[in-house]
Amino acid sequence: MVTNKQVTSKQLAKYLGISRQALFKHLPKLLEEGKIGKIGRPPVVYYFIKDQIVSTIKSQDNQIESQIIEKNYLIITPTGEKLIGMEGFKYWCDKNKLPLIKTITEYEKTFQKYDKYKKAGLIDGTYKLKHSFDKVYVNKIFYLDFYSIERFGKTKLGWMLLYAKQSQNKILIKEICESIQKKINELLVKYNINAVSFVPPTVKREIQLMAEIENNLNIHLPIINLQKIKTDLIVPQKTLSKIEDRVENARQTIMVNNTRSYDNILLIDDAIGSGATINETAKKIREKKIAKNRIYGLAITGSFKGFEIISEV
Repeated sequence: MVTNKQVTSKQLAKYLGISRQALFKHLPKLLEEGKIGKIGRPPVVYYFIKDQIVSTIKSQDNQIESQIIEKNYLIITPTGEKLIGMEGFKYWCDKNKLPLIKTITEYEKTFQKYDKYKKAGLIDGTYKLKHSFDKVYVNKIFYLDFYSIERFGKTKLGWMLLYAKQSQNKILIKEICESIQKKINELLVKYNINAVSFVPPTVKREIQLMAEIENNLNIHLPIINLQKIKTDLIVPQKTLSKIEDRVENARQTIMVNNTRSYDNILLIDDAIGSGATINETAKKIREKKIAKNRIYGLAITGSFKGFEIISEV
């Protein structure tokens, strides 16, 4: 019974060894005192101990609701349907044959665990960079969300980023920009950014994600031009599993074309896995004395553990 966080009155009566009539003499008082709660309406009603379930879960007209899921959950189905909030979460639970109410509780607790890493909407990954490389050339590196979280997979931004890039969908790219614009503007002001640079893609596409993001964000600051050198064989960063290979790739193929210098610079990338691209780009900017003071890095999503490789994006 301890493992069943929600139970029916029949299950509860059986566990306590009393009749259902006797049980219903006690339930109203326990509900009134707030010691237990209930979800659903007859004939399907579940009871739970309140401190064992996240308070944002509630039932209205037999519809289960969760503020966290409604605001933060998204899944894209194999057929390309974008399901948001509880609709998407129910789909995921049904597909994986998971009990909805119990899984909502587990998702909310997992989400809150990861959300603790956010300060003012930004995740600071600087300490990971310092543990990955002998020399770090950025002062701080941030991302707006994790690419994925344990058990539940890709985050809302993770899903949007993956399919915006893979499908070259301008509408999805615009949605991403609208969702991150405010935080980026706040970062520009907070760190007194004087110039911005967007990390160029390796693989040529008709619609380039970073170019579209640059256009949609419409940041009114000087743009430092970065170029990706074309090679006989294109080797995307995501195909390299070793950090040292990613470092070499970034060092040899990214060029900085700029003659002016600025106090504080922001480098923007779509996803940070190893961090090699951002770090090597910052190194070249410093070597050319384009940055007088500080260099910051920002990615739409980043990895959680260390700087493991994000191979999809």
